[in-house]
Amino acid sequence: QVQLVESGGGLVQPGGSLRLSCAASGRTFSDYRMGWFRQAPGKEREFVASISWSGGVLNYADSVKGRFTVSRDNAKNTVYLQMNSLKPEDTAVYYCAASYRGRYNYESSYNYWGQGTQVTVSS
Repeated sequence: QVQLVESGGGLVQPGGSLRLSCAASGRTFSDYRMGWFRQAPGKEREFVASISWSGGVLNYADSVKGRFTVSRDNAKNTVYLQMNSLKPEDTAVYYCAASYRGRYNYESSYNYWGQGTQVTVSS
């Protein structure tokens, strides 16, 4: 079992930045690929970014490329999502998740999920 707890969400103006954190506990954190997903009101949950167990392979949704950066610190059992140049359409609940295998952008590939943190981009 892996327990995941996200933090760092909040209200930010368009063009601003936020850094989300996801702290993991339980089984060996470095065994897992970590992903970030988000769900906006009235929409399905969608893939945002992922990072391999070593941090060497990064993947991003087209909508966030060049603005968001995913990273991890295996010594701290934590994965991060740095979000810059935020737009109102980035408003959503953001979830981190842990995957042992499968496609990086498929929800079904992720075995463990956090409870989510709200990000609201509004003036």
